[in-house]
Amino acid sequence: MLPSIAIVGRPNVGKSTLFNRLVGQRVALVDDTPGVTRDRREGEGKLGDLKFRVFDTAGFEEAGAESLAGRMRAQTESAIKDADAILFLVDARAGLLPDDKVFAQVVRKSGKPAVVIANKSEGKAGAAGALEAYALGLGEPVNISAEHGEGLSELYDALVALLPEKEEKADEGDEDGEENAASEKPADTIRVAVVGRPNAGKSTLINKLIGEDRLVTGPEPGITRDSIEVKFEYGGRKFEMLDTAGMRKRAKVQEKLEKLSVGDTLRAIRFAEVVVLLLDATMPFEEQDLRIADLVMREGRGLVIGMNKRDLAAPEMTMGKTLREEADHWLPQAKGMPIIAMSGMHGDNLDKLMKAVVETYEVWNKRVSTSTINRFLERALSQNPPPAVSGARIKLRYMTQAKARPPTFVLFGTRTDALPESYMRYLVNGVREAFEMPGVPIRFSFREPENPFRKKMLKKDARGKRKKKNRK
Repeated sequence: MLPSIAIVGRPNVGKSTLFNRLVGQRVALVDDTPGVTRDRREGEGKLGDLKFRVFDTAGFEEAGAESLAGRMRAQTESAIKDADAILFLVDARAGLLPDDKVFAQVVRKSGKPAVVIANKSEGKAGAAGALEAYALGLGEPVNISAEHGEGLSELYDALVALLPEKEEKADEGDEDGEENAASEKPADTIRVAVVGRPNAGKSTLINKLIGEDRLVTGPEPGITRDSIEVKFEYGGRKFEMLDTAGMRKRAKVQEKLEKLSVGDTLRAIRFAEVVVLLLDATMPFEEQDLRIADLVMREGRGLVIGMNKRDLAAPEMTMGKTLREEADHWLPQAKGMPIIAMSGMHGDNLDKLMKAVVETYEVWNKRVSTSTINRFLERALSQNPPPAVSGARIKLRYMTQAKARPPTFVLFGTRTDALPESYMRYLVNGVREAFEMPGVPIRFSFREPENPFRKKMLKKDARGKRKKKNRK
C-alpha cells in the first residue's frame, strides 16, 4: 500500500499548485483567490522514483465549528489524521504570519512526521521569508517553487527521509504511457458524476453513500468548487463517484472562479460513464435542469435522475406515475430514463438509485446482434415507410450496431441525408423500446452505396471543362 502525505497550510500558500505538480496533472483548481480549495482531494503522486498518495486540503483558518471555514478545517484535520506524513506549506514571499505559527502547533500535536515547505521561494523576494520558516520549530525548511518546479530534488530528499519504511519505488522504465495505463480505472468499476444546480444535495448524497462526512456540506449554495473523486463499494459493485460544482445559468456565471468550477464539472461529465442528475423535488424540472440533462445526452453518457429532498416536496410530485410522465414530457431525448424519488440526507431509496446506475451502465454498454437489428428495421419500415422527398423515395436497406458506450447504429440506404427529423425520432424511439435502452443516448450514422456512374460523370465533366478552356 502506498504511503500517504497531506499538504496543509493557511489559504493561498500554493497547496493545490504543489498537488498538481506531484500528481502530474492540473486536476485541482488554482487561482489567486484565497480559499479556492474546500474539499479534500486525493491523487497518486510521483516524484523521481517515489510513489505515494497525496491529499490536497483546504487552508487552515480560525473559525467556529459550525461555520463554512470551520467545516473546511475539519476536513483538513481529517486528512492529517489519515496521512502518514505532512507537508506544511508557508508562503516565503509573505513571510511567517501568526496563523502559520498557530497551525504549526496543530501539525506538531498530530504527532505525524512533518516537513516545512517554503513555497514561492524563487528569487530574492522569497529568500528572507524562507529563513523565517525555521521559527516554526519543525526542522529545516525546504525551499521550492511549486509553480515553476524549482527545488523538487530537495523535496525528494526530504520525502525519502520522511518515509523510510513506507518508501515505494516506481517500476523501472515506467514511461508516461505506462503510468497513464496504471491510473486507469479497473474494468469492473463504474465512473459516476453527480451533477445539478447549486444546493441540490450532491455532496450530502455522496457522504450518505460512503457513510462518512468526506465532503463539505451545508445550507450555503455553491460550497463545492472542485470535482472531487470518491472511490467506494456499494452493493458489491465498485464506483468512482465525482462530486461536482453546481451549474447555474450561463448568464449568471460572471466570476472567474465560478467559470473554472463549471469547466471542471463539464470535464467530470465527459470523464463519467453514467451521470446522476439531482433535481430539487421542491423545484423540479427547472430550465437549467433540462439544459444539464441535454448536455449529458449530447456528451453520450447514461442518465439517471434523482429527485432529491422528496421529504420536503408535495406528495404528488414523488409518485412514480407522475414522475414518469413529467420526465418523459420534459426530456423526450432521454425517454424512459430511470427517475428515483429519494433523500440524500435521510438515505431514502439510495439502493434504488444505485441499482438504476448499474442498470443504466449495462444498457450503455449493450450490444445487439445484426440479425436482430435488421428484423427490427424490417418491422419498422413495414409499419411506417420513409416518406418520399421531392418525388423520390428514400430506401433504407440495412442496419448494424457500430459500437456501444453509447449505442451507435449505422444505417445503409439511399438519400439518407433527406430523412426528416420526425422519422429519425421514430427510429430512435423504436430502437429504445425494442432493445430496452432507456436513459442512454442512441446515435445514428448513415452510409450510402457508391454510385457506379459517379466516375463516368466526373470524367465527363472534366472533359467538358477542358473543351471550354480550349475554346477560350
